[in-house]
Amino acid sequence: MGPGPSDVHPRVLQAMGRPTIGHLDPAFVAMMDEVKQLLRYAFQTKNALTLPVSAPGSAGMEACFVNLIEAGDTVIVCQNGVFGGRMRENVERIGATAIMVEDAWGTPIDLNKAEEALKAHPGAKALAFVHAETSTGVLSDAKALCALATKYGALSIVDAVTSLGGSPLLTDQWGVDAIYSGSQKCLSCAPGLSPVTFGERAIDVLQNRKTKVQSWFLDLTLVMNYWTDGGGAARSYHHTAPVNSLYGLHESLLMLHEEGIENSWARHRLNSDALRAGFAAMGLKPLVADADHLPQLTALKVPDGVDKPETRRRLLENYGLEVGGGLGDLTGKVWRIGLMGQSSTPAHVILCLSAMEGTLTDMGANINPGVAVPVAQKILFSD
Repeated sequence: MGPGPSDVHPRVLQAMGRPTIGHLDPAFVAMMDEVKQLLRYAFQTKNALTLPVSAPGSAGMEACFVNLIEAGDTVIVCQNGVFGGRMRENVERIGATAIMVEDAWGTPIDLNKAEEALKAHPGAKALAFVHAETSTGVLSDAKALCALATKYGALSIVDAVTSLGGSPLLTDQWGVDAIYSGSQKCLSCAPGLSPVTFGERAIDVLQNRKTKVQSWFLDLTLVMNYWTDGGGAARSYHHTAPVNSLYGLHESLLMLHEEGIENSWARHRLNSDALRAGFAAMGLKPLVADADHLPQLTALKVPDGVDKPETRRRLLENYGLEVGGGLGDLTGKVWRIGLMGQSSTPAHVILCLSAMEGTLTDMGANINPGVAVPVAQKILFSD
């Protein structure tokens, strides 16, 4: 129950154990087409250029930047946590200029500040931001930010590593130009794949670059020739795809489709509401306000006098429960508790509350015992 990876369902593990076949085998090619179609459902898009990059979410991030940004470009980068900083790194390593819009960690991206930056830098190539900031557990208004980018003639580049499958994400309806995610969060697949999708405006920029894409491996003008749709088009070898990992992603996407994406969004929200209510009853405080919190991840402030690493050690050794620590400016200040994918169930909520209460009580923390679980159960099982 940390910030990822989440629990992997036995169906996905079983799929990954299937015999490995060639990455150009007709059966595998047929599955590739199914993966693309299922990813379009997950992203809520009809984009033709929708595929899983054969590497983790960080590579999906880099794929978006190296394909769309060139040296000399200006990019507005919003940062309200660790991963906005990584966007800046990508922009600067390309030789472009990153104009930073910074907000306090634990708060969503300020729309007014983003718009002021776009006004002050006409001709900016893109507006880049993190939809669901995993380092803090805050959810920003992706729909409004993408609308701002379109208004000022900039592309939108969106990090959806933690939001895909767990929070409403409407790529086409919101006008998202380029977006990337990861397989190990709400999709509950093994780490190592990064779904991406590019809209028409982004594809036009990609096809009219002045220079070659900086990365050969992540050059989507080459990769999409391997992932091209059927209809008699010949697929050209680019790299050896991670066959068994893609088996797993295919199965996890089938499970998302079976559940229904709206049902998945609602499940993550309900379980998160119950967990947060339980912690509040216990006397623990979240980092992020209720209105802005990310259903998949709750950053919980460590109470004064509590040994944070010791708490995590006891949770793991005594209960088999893994939670995350703080990153960057929040190191030593918060626990990051995930409710993602197959790890977002009432059983996980009750286990976490019980384990945390027992552990903190043993450590002499000043909490309210015996109230968290009943509060959560009332939310979870109110019907």
